Amino acid sequence: MKKPYLHIISISVVAIGLTFIAFLYWSQPKTLAEVTTKGSVAIGTYSIDKAEFDRGTALFRSEDYIGSRVAFDKADPEKRDAATQFYIAYSYYRQGWGRVSNDDAMFAEGLKAADRVIAIDANYRSTDGSLTMRTATELKKEFEEGLKLTVDDLNPLKLTRERK
Repeated sequence: MKKPYLHIISISVVAIGLTFIAFLYWSQPKTLAEVTTKGSVAIGTYSIDKAEFDRGTALFRSEDYIGSRVAFDKADPEKRDAATQFYIAYSYYRQGWGRVSNDDAMFAEGLKAADRVIAIDANYRSTDGSLTMRTATELKKEFEEGLKLTVDDLNPLKLTRERK
């Protein structure tokens, strides 16, 4: 092999190695699975774990909202899928909603998740027919209204409202 080619190959190997080390330093993964996930994000091939997503939707429909969020977090560890983040936000709404009052901590977390959905895809619309609210903006509005303290909160007719 000619000497110039050997130099080019050596420099390329060193550059690739330094790039990999910089990537590891930048992303700070704790496990090998995180290395592959962050690597797939970096090269544009990231996708959710469909089996965990399906498990999360099944738990969501059975009203196990904590379990569904755990499954959705496993399905989308990088929080880059609008549908998964929408279900997470909706689970916070369903768990935090109360006929008399709402759980402000749940609604605050749900608002963050709704904002993530809007940041990922501002025009996201759910295709799930069992959900009353289909867009992240509707969900965000519910969270914001639920976090406000107004005179309407003292209205006794509020006891007849239905959860969405």
